[in-house]
Amino acid sequence: MSYDEAMERYGSDKPDLRFGMEFVELNDLAKGHGFSVFDSAEMVVGICAEGIADSYSNKDIKDLTEWLQRPQIGAKGLVYVKFQADGIKSSVGKFYSDEQLQAWGEKFGAKQGDVLFILSGETEKTRKQLNELRLELGRKMGLIKSGDFKPLWVIDFPLLEWDEDAQRFFAMHHPFTSPKQADIARMMNGDHETMKSLRADAYDLVINGVEIGGGSIRIHDRELQSKNFDLLGFSKEEAEHQFGFLLGAFEYGAPPHGGIAFGFDRLCAVLNGVNSIRDFIAFPKNNQGRDMMIDAPSTIHDAQLKELNLNVIKK
Repeated sequence: MSYDEAMERYGSDKPDLRFGMEFVELNDLAKGHGFSVFDSAEMVVGICAEGIADSYSNKDIKDLTEWLQRPQIGAKGLVYVKFQADGIKSSVGKFYSDEQLQAWGEKFGAKQGDVLFILSGETEKTRKQLNELRLELGRKMGLIKSGDFKPLWVIDFPLLEWDEDAQRFFAMHHPFTSPKQADIARMMNGDHETMKSLRADAYDLVINGVEIGGGSIRIHDRELQSKNFDLLGFSKEEAEHQFGFLLGAFEYGAPPHGGIAFGFDRLCAVLNGVNSIRDFIAFPKNNQGRDMMIDAPSTIHDAQLKELNLNVIKK
């Protein structure tokens, strides 16, 4: 699955495929009806929770809304639409007719007994918030089955991401990741907006919503690597000073190369159905960062400090 598809369908670049509840975008049906929250939003998007309309009370939805509004997630609110035997009930019922809300339900494939949960706001933030809601509902509704494993390759990540605060591009993976072959010409000649759409020859292995491994094909051409450094804000002098050894090596015919790094501790945690990798780390540390098995970090001897030209100042 491509990165773009994963974000559109699940709001995550490591989607948990053990249950459905895929995203449905509502911009075309929800905007332009006098509800300013939706009208001013870049994205209106939701999920359909099946069969909980009668069991989920207003208090349950209020608790879910407050959970989403925590600083860790940061949603401003939550809109719901319930499809019950006695009609449609919604927190935005005064802005939309039953016929309009029914059209929403049809777009989601909702049936009697289902509930739509809808968020709005900036596209990227809203998708990430809805991903958190999807996972929480998956847990609450018992949709995540023990012993069920759904592996997935996520490919075609963005090569670069723009930081508004720093006003510069950063590498999504690392500065040596190759763009897709089909995007190289656009990278060498494109404008600022084109750079945002470049795809990386990078890939992640995901199982049950957890990244197990990641890697990429590396750049092996000096001109292409120099262009990437330019886009990342390196001057010619800085690039030569920090990476001249690499750029020079490319002139001697470095072959195409790539790889992947696996987190076997995380894989073991997933296979054993636990969230923490602490029990699977070869050399675990406590919450103070100490390795209790080898009693590290330990005192540094004066001879070692002298050899490294270091002084330790105790306050």
